[in-house]
Amino acid sequence: MPAINASLDSTLPLAQGLVRVLDDAHDAVGPWRPKVDAQALKTGLRNMLLTRVYDKRMQRTHRQGRISFYMQSTGEEAVSVAAAMALQPQDMLFPSYRNQGLFITRELPLTDMMCQLLSNRHDMCKGRQLPVMYHSGPKRLFSISGNLCTQFPQAVGWAMASAIKGESHLASVWIGEGSSAEADFHHGMVFASVYRAPCILNIVNNQWAISTFQGFAGGEQSSFAARGPGYGIPGIRVDGNDFLAVYAVTDWAARRARANHGPTLVELVTYRAEAHSTSDDPSRYRPRDDYQHWPLGDPIERLKQYLMKLGQWSEADHANLIQQLETQVDASWVEAQAQSEPPLDRNLMFEDVFKELPEHLRKQRDALNAERG
Repeated sequence: MPAINASLDSTLPLAQGLVRVLDDAHDAVGPWRPKVDAQALKTGLRNMLLTRVYDKRMQRTHRQGRISFYMQSTGEEAVSVAAAMALQPQDMLFPSYRNQGLFITRELPLTDMMCQLLSNRHDMCKGRQLPVMYHSGPKRLFSISGNLCTQFPQAVGWAMASAIKGESHLASVWIGEGSSAEADFHHGMVFASVYRAPCILNIVNNQWAISTFQGFAGGEQSSFAARGPGYGIPGIRVDGNDFLAVYAVTDWAARRARANHGPTLVELVTYRAEAHSTSDDPSRYRPRDDYQHWPLGDPIERLKQYLMKLGQWSEADHANLIQQLETQVDASWVEAQAQSEPPLDRNLMFEDVFKELPEHLRKQRDALNAERG
């Protein structure tokens, strides 16, 4: 682990290697081992498990025809949960659409997330976003965009503004490896480098951009983290299924940003275990059991085994926790469904965009209401 003020040249090996803490025997080893107590690790395990239980329930709910769309983060839980726990509450997070662990770790109520999926009268987005594109101003979670990679330069801009105001808050942003082929990625990298923006730029390399293997975005030529040094930004490639490694790398990058040493590009090597979305059939482009052969394993199982080796966890503890979380998710779903009547007011589509409603939209609103009678 280099010092946070290390020269760019001294960080080059980190962009091509792989930072790991948990080894194959589930022991925490090496210089990146973070100082995280057992209670915090249990919280991390709980947040990852809650994310997975929530995902499974919402996937099943979609199959029952109760919601229109969903995207699971199975196998990628550590990417969000460990990072969120390493950051401070006032840091601004710019998620992609598979980062529900950020919202869960920041304790956004599950009911609020479910109401967004249902687009009911308590939908935080007022019916204006696709399902799973949550946000929360109080929790410092930026609105997710369906247009990929737009959040990358937005996060850099937010970080620049924070620095100009003399704040110590940073921005952290996540995109998929496929999105790194978008122009917005390069715009964000240039501005982050030139203005030494206090931000963490995360590329989640889950191997698949919808149905396209990561090699189509240039992943077989070099690591995605190696793109950082070309812009003057340190790049770190990390085992994204290793909770401790993700925590350690995020903490290092955050301390570096707060000390005014600039941004860090982090590539999180993980695997998308499930379909891209409920509209996708991954068996058409990869083997059904592909995830079972992923060499970096299941992030939840790895942290669970580490806690068990510490004598801080057991199979019984794990089973009891899953049961508690399933009960919590079930209760939240019942509460969210109860918010369905009266339905969302469709006049909300005319609000929150213009300070004064233009005449052509006023006419459309009046015509809509006249039609409704």
